[in-house]
Amino acid sequence: MARTKERLTATAVKNRKTKGRMNDGQGLILRITDSGSKGWIFRHTFPKGGKVREMGLGGYPAISLAEARVKADECRRLIAAGTDPKVERDKLAGMTFGDVADKFFAKEEMRWSNDKARYKWRRTLWETCEPIRSVPVVGISTTHVRKVLDPIWLETPHTATRVRSRIEEVLDFARASGFRDGDNPARWRGHLKVIMPSHSDFKVRHQPAMPYAEIPSFMEALKTRPALTARALEFLILTACRTGEALGATWDEIDFDNALWTIPESRMKQRDEHRVPLSERCLDILTELNQTRVSNYVFPGQRPNRPLSNMTLTMLLRRMKIKDATAHGFRSSFRDWAGDNTAFSREVAEAALAHKVGGVEGAYRRGTALKKRRQLMNAWADYCQGAAADNVVRLSV
Repeated sequence: MARTKERLTATAVKNRKTKGRMNDGQGLILRITDSGSKGWIFRHTFPKGGKVREMGLGGYPAISLAEARVKADECRRLIAAGTDPKVERDKLAGMTFGDVADKFFAKEEMRWSNDKARYKWRRTLWETCEPIRSVPVVGISTTHVRKVLDPIWLETPHTATRVRSRIEEVLDFARASGFRDGDNPARWRGHLKVIMPSHSDFKVRHQPAMPYAEIPSFMEALKTRPALTARALEFLILTACRTGEALGATWDEIDFDNALWTIPESRMKQRDEHRVPLSERCLDILTELNQTRVSNYVFPGQRPNRPLSNMTLTMLLRRMKIKDATAHGFRSSFRDWAGDNTAFSREVAEAALAHKVGGVEGAYRRGTALKKRRQLMNAWADYCQGAAADNVVRLSV
């Protein structure tokens, strides 16, 4: 809406100290309290000819003069369209971080140049930020941001840094869209930088892994637990896949006839399709779950059309009093077992982990060694289900 006259200036707003009101025109007012704090209000009537009322637009300097004018213009637009701006604002006040993250993703999706970038953003906003997606966006605080960052800050510093930056962008979008006011609790400079441990003070630490000698007894205990989370963790260990790959598995990726699980490139870290041979125990797990399936996800979460959260596996390990191991660390357990106790080549073991082989070898080796990997994964499943730690035989391939 065109503005007839802008009465205030940024300098005047900044310098005013005494209690009172400063009128910018067309209903936008800056109110200064006895304590010197400043806040924007919008004075209006709705419906036309109704009682005059005032609606807060946020505090200054968190909301600048220019931003306050944009908010006031939006209020006037709503009134002209027959919508009560206060009712509309109250609707927005109920928006969760997840709601705003979804809006942000839909708006920005085309900005990302490739599927890999979109996949990483999607994984951050849906999986990593799962603990705060249901929190009202107006109430997101530093505590909420740290709830997401603390578990990964020192374990995967590069990933954690990107996650922090993405949360900051979503909250900036929320503020600019009028969904929340105030400072951004994910801001680094002058905020998280002074309270989070410095990455430069720590060496990169690998994910804690359970010694493979302990795997058989752990799997025996895991099989006694009826929960879906236990089946998900068992499946993850037997397939030696990443947490997101296992929990995001869908039924259309499973080929029962050929005992094969095909993970599309869009869900893989290396952006290459990965085929996982399924052992007999894996098929038993899938057959059991398929009989009571309620979703296209093999391991559905409590939220509709969403898989189990990564945190469910962490909490299961805690309940089982496993302190020095993580879900991702079981990949390392598998790799150590394959290297120490089998004659399968390094190439086959790395292919089972969906690792790319570099250099000249990687340039010329295009196969996936599926037949050998099937033998390897069956041997791993047999070991997990009962081979004694001191009775492992070296396999011939």
